[in-house]
Amino acid sequence: MQKIAIGSDHAGFEMKEKVKAILQNQGYTVNDYGTHSLDSADYPDFAHPVSNAVEKSDDELGILICGSANGVAMTANKHQGIRAAICWNEELASLARQHNDANVLCLPARFIDMGLAEKIVNRFLHSNFEGGRHARRVDKISC
Repeated sequence: MQKIAIGSDHAGFEMKEKVKAILQNQGYTVNDYGTHSLDSADYPDFAHPVSNAVEKSDDELGILICGSANGVAMTANKHQGIRAAICWNEELASLARQHNDANVLCLPARFIDMGLAEKIVNRFLHSNFEGGRHARRVDKISC
């Protein structure tokens, strides 16, 4: 996967900037949908554009970051083609991709440090959907 959409509110801004730099150093194209400062911002203003980009396949996967990850996950999951997963450890990131075919990773900036965030992102990006019995379940998610 080469194109990653990323976005955050003010609580996730610093982590977003660091994750973006790490991904760019690894050769990914990163499309940053904001926010672009520490000024107070509303998470849906960034979660919707990231979700739209992934839904339309402009970007292959998305990463959203806010304080708890709940707000961005709730917003992203309103999109029919999005399966956003809140992950606070590496195993959850693997399982979200392997079993749920998650296409948007949601990170809780106030509850994980940058070192763990980097490991979670890498695990998410390097895990693949297993299909099989999981595909049947994923097919039942959409309304």
